Amino acid sequence: MENVLLTVLLILALLLIGVVLLQRSEGGGLLSGGGAMSARGAANALTKLTWVFGAGFMATALALTLLTAQTSDGNSVLDSAAPAPAENADAPAAPALPEGDLLPPASGDAPLAPPAAD
Repeated sequence: MENVLLTVLLILALLLIGVVLLQRSEGGGLLSGGGAMSARGAANALTKLTWVFGAGFMATALALTLLTAQTSDGNSVLDSAAPAPAENADAPAAPALPEGDLLPPASGDAPLAPPAAD
């Protein structure tokens, strides 16, 4: 049932995209070249189709969500992921750094000033 609803949802999405692209915008749309219907009649029909496809899309999405929530066992996708590897107690620890290596050099350890240029 979920596959049927998902297929209907995708078809409605494509139809909705097509109808929205066919509508006339302020700058002119794909229908600006004319057609068998008058501009006002085409706008009314496309507006009604947009509302119908939009309502069908929302109803199908809500039905799919409710059906999926009803048939799920309450687990998250993250619950089914592989657990992170635990730290191995047998692995050697990182070597300890001497304390002096992380400190800035003392003022007495600074290099001498460069010789003056003549």
